[in-house]
Amino acid sequence: MSGQKTSFLLSAATFLLLEVAALVLLHSSSTVQNIWINRASHRTKAFLWGGGEALRNQFRLDDLNQELQAENARLQERLRAYELRDAAQEEQEYVAPGVNPAVYHYIPATVVKMSRNQVHNYIILNKGSEDGIRPQSGIISDRGVVGIVEAVSQHYSYGLTLMNPEMSVGARLGSTEQVGPLYWDGVSTHRALMRNLSAHYVLYPGDTVRTSGFSVFFPPDIPIGVTGNSRLVDGTTREVEVFLFQDFSTLRYVTVVENLAREEITALEATVEDAL
Repeated sequence: MSGQKTSFLLSAATFLLLEVAALVLLHSSSTVQNIWINRASHRTKAFLWGGGEALRNQFRLDDLNQELQAENARLQERLRAYELRDAAQEEQEYVAPGVNPAVYHYIPATVVKMSRNQVHNYIILNKGSEDGIRPQSGIISDRGVVGIVEAVSQHYSYGLTLMNPEMSVGARLGSTEQVGPLYWDGVSTHRALMRNLSAHYVLYPGDTVRTSGFSVFFPPDIPIGVTGNSRLVDGTTREVEVFLFQDFSTLRYVTVVENLAREEITALEATVEDAL
């Protein structure tokens, strides 16, 4: 058996040597064959180099996405600061030198896991307490409201998405300035319902719905969606369907929004409630 194995290895080595010798002879004896071999060699090198470059570009793309996330969060924070300064000037309020009027902090994050086909849908992000994320922070994207952070670990965050009946968003209709809670309708990932609106207002489809800013989770004026049909409820209030801007099936990058004044506001509310 050992002799057969040795014979096989010798035959294989002899075959490879003859092949190499044949290629050398072809390369040195014929111009046409030389061109053909060079072309084959170049194609092989191009394929290998192209594959390596594509792999490097993929890694660079992931780095670029992370850089864009961070830059988007910085721009959102700066934009909110400018908007608050303008609002303070319009109300003729004095902003003391050195005081930052921006009460929201923005942290970019990536979706690790998200449920979409359950009754109570959730989201998990790749940022946690070490990154500055705290519970009861809002989650938004460049397309609108996503959810609210419920719990954090050292490196991850768990939150409820808008596709969850336990979550509501304070919303405002653009043309009427009507304010009301917005809930997921439990049926479509693209639709929610805005409720408790005044019955005497006539609502038209296509009106933009934004965050009201009356909650401690989200800044004001974040676009949520556009209105559809409306209906009277018990003859006293009106309900309108809202088609969401955010497509949850393609969601990957988000921004966590922390209201830096949330604890002070909630503490004040608790004090007043205890006194009543």
